Amino acid sequence: MAPTTEFVEGILDADQISYGTAEREQRAADWGTDDADAVTPDVVVWPESTADVVAVLTAANEHGVPVTPYAAGTSLEGNAVPVERGITLDLSKMDAVLDVRPDDLQVDVQPGIFGDDLNEAAADYGLFVPSLPASSDISTIGGMIANDASGTKTVKYGEVADWVLELEVVLPTGELITVGSKAAKTSAGYNLKELVIGSEGTLGVVTRATIELTGRPEQIRGGRAIFDDLNSATAAVADAVQSGVDVAKIELIDAFSAEVSNAFLDTDLPDSPMVFLEFHANHSVEEEIKFCRAVFEANDVARFEITDDDAEMRALWEARRELAEAFEPYDPDRSPLTPGDITVPISSYPEIIDYAKQLEAEEGIPVACFGHAGDGNVHYFIMVEPDDPESVATGEEISERLVERAIELGGTATGEHGVGLGKRDYLTMEYDDAGLEGMRAIKRALDPNNVLNPGKILPEK
Repeated sequence: MAPTTEFVEGILDADQISYGTAEREQRAADWGTDDADAVTPDVVVWPESTADVVAVLTAANEHGVPVTPYAAGTSLEGNAVPVERGITLDLSKMDAVLDVRPDDLQVDVQPGIFGDDLNEAAADYGLFVPSLPASSDISTIGGMIANDASGTKTVKYGEVADWVLELEVVLPTGELITVGSKAAKTSAGYNLKELVIGSEGTLGVVTRATIELTGRPEQIRGGRAIFDDLNSATAAVADAVQSGVDVAKIELIDAFSAEVSNAFLDTDLPDSPMVFLEFHANHSVEEEIKFCRAVFEANDVARFEITDDDAEMRALWEARRELAEAFEPYDPDRSPLTPGDITVPISSYPEIIDYAKQLEAEEGIPVACFGHAGDGNVHYFIMVEPDDPESVATGEEISERLVERAIELGGTATGEHGVGLGKRDYLTMEYDDAGLEGMRAIKRALDPNNVLNPGKILPEK
């Protein structure tokens, strides 16, 4: 038993506390954390109410014990690794739908609910949250808010943050505050809601979220466009977005990614670069598809295939959703580095993809490029030989050069995975010293004892 955390036993019931090795080791890392970077907490606790969270954070702050929020462990940058041990605050038991208000197009939920479960509850009213990422079956709303998540439909519907109206938040010192508003807009005071969103559990713990809902589209069509070369595919994506094509999903799959998918996901994709598409509308969807086809034909599309068959569309997007899982088993001699997550302005999208392929050719290391092309987001896997230090070092250099180039183009080191541990050093490239010091000042003001998820986001001084 770790004596520094014994105070939790006077706050929570015994079944809400575990010092067990298995429970602690399970929360030592997240999906993207290397084993060498895992850190085992001293204790895991499961709050079941806002009052529980208030009690734990109040006592932890008084004792100077670190607290790391944890949701589903699906983060990719070590966001939930308890780098200073202490308490892991597992919010998975706070997973209720508190209230659905269809007349206001709103739902109140606890942070531990999975995105798909939220949408299942909303579906009873013909409503949904359209901005959830493809991983919403295994990712929680609290985690999405903490990491400022987005996904395949961002090009039409925006990020998860764009659908968050109001949050109940417990500050690191234990105070309970409400930020945002249930009104459609507000100009009252500082926008603390946006400060909490994307703070990766370093400024507060969300215990309730009010999310905006919208009606489900009556017309959904989906399919793929196949190109003879990658440059034509990326040019078509940029052209479609710049031309105002009303597309809900527009995803790039390069030829190498298609090859990987065919090998391990039992798909039959052409070994060619392609763009996956989906259109949402309540009327005239065929006109929008016609518009998109014309834009793609101007960029030398080889095949443009759109269907209204639900089974075909499900198979298409299931292949895209599972793609990241296929790279590890693809080549027994190579493993992917942590998934890349850069984003650039849409006019620079073709350039950053081309640059990735230039680095691939120069260094002789495969670089798979895919992802949410419509908002300029590039996910990439750099396939290195893990037992060869030179190969690993070269792969890391490729990744660093890609991030640097994205920032030079006016983009960002992380479009949706967050900073966590993995991207901290890049913040010195994105922001000047005064900006970073402003962030540190906010952290000190809200968390004077540095107890909430310490060691994340902000680079070491």
